[in-house]
Amino acid sequence: MERSADPITGVPARWWHRLEDGRIQCDLCPRNCRLHEGQRAACFVRAMQGGEMLLTTYGRSSGFCIDPIEKKPLNHFYPGSSVLSFGTAGCNLACKFCQNWDISKSRDMDRLMDDATPQAIARAAQKNGARSVAFTYNDLVIFAEYAMDTADACHALDVKTIAVTAGYMHLEPAREFYSKMDAANVDLKGFTDDFYVNLCGGHLQPVLDILAMIHHETDCWLELTTLLIPGKNDGDDELKALSAWVMKELGPDVPLHFTAFHPDWKMNDIPATPLATLSKARRIAMDAGLRYVYTGNVHDKSGDRTNCPSCGKPVIERDWYRILDYELDATGHCRHCGTAIAGRFGVFDKPFGPHRIPVRLHAGA
Repeated sequence: MERSADPITGVPARWWHRLEDGRIQCDLCPRNCRLHEGQRAACFVRAMQGGEMLLTTYGRSSGFCIDPIEKKPLNHFYPGSSVLSFGTAGCNLACKFCQNWDISKSRDMDRLMDDATPQAIARAAQKNGARSVAFTYNDLVIFAEYAMDTADACHALDVKTIAVTAGYMHLEPAREFYSKMDAANVDLKGFTDDFYVNLCGGHLQPVLDILAMIHHETDCWLELTTLLIPGKNDGDDELKALSAWVMKELGPDVPLHFTAFHPDWKMNDIPATPLATLSKARRIAMDAGLRYVYTGNVHDKSGDRTNCPSCGKPVIERDWYRILDYELDATGHCRHCGTAIAGRFGVFDKPFGPHRIPVRLHAGA
């Protein structure tokens, strides 16, 4: 947490309370930041100014792109569709392996952001043929008010909304927040508290609580991602414990993505994750009973494939973000045997493909 030399501007934030000593406490995430006047929270974007808490990044983005939905990654949420992706700045975790550190750790985004109202974002998604809008790049937990208003604007135009997040949030605001999300990919970073404390600046249990809440208390479609870092969270015992927890608490139908680490940020001394590690993790998870386990950040057609859990035949063949074959009907049933595949599906037309298209929004448009 740090003090600002200049007056802080923003919109009134939610989820905070006053303390007897004159400070205020943020109640949005488990960090519970306690702020003096002019001080910013650990996420950098929530601050105390004029005795109130402000969100400084409302309506301000680090940029917009149209992506394939599979890049989020979501393999069971309208496969082949496109998504308008955007983020802001800052983060409420401090992952030493952050792959988007130039955004999540930024302290200069006030001069770099595109202005965009929630309504402008929804209209841009509709105009560009995107089926959904994804809050991504940095963690949307810290700009929850902006994301929730954008979700309302999107739903008014029949555009879906997606949370790409580490899930580090208190349960009370999370219940309201995820009631407005149509899908979420939650980054379960590891399965020990030591990993979260030493490499992420957080704790494991709050994330597990959020995962259970999303799955059991909301209609939000849920997928998980774990970035496997050699020697840090890729041991057999940890992978077995993670897979067993997912199977017991979330069930066999929640997709799990194991993705490859690449040296970045403060962990440039760790080698990239070999495919063999990802394949091992996939086998362990499937042996635990999980039906949909994928590998990512590597070229692995078998790890990209969705198989029918009943007849075993491939129903979606992928190569990176390209769909090669699709054997589901419009309701998500296997065309070979009629089994329903878990997820959200619709009429499958021409897939968007592996493109990434930058989009420029005009201020207030």
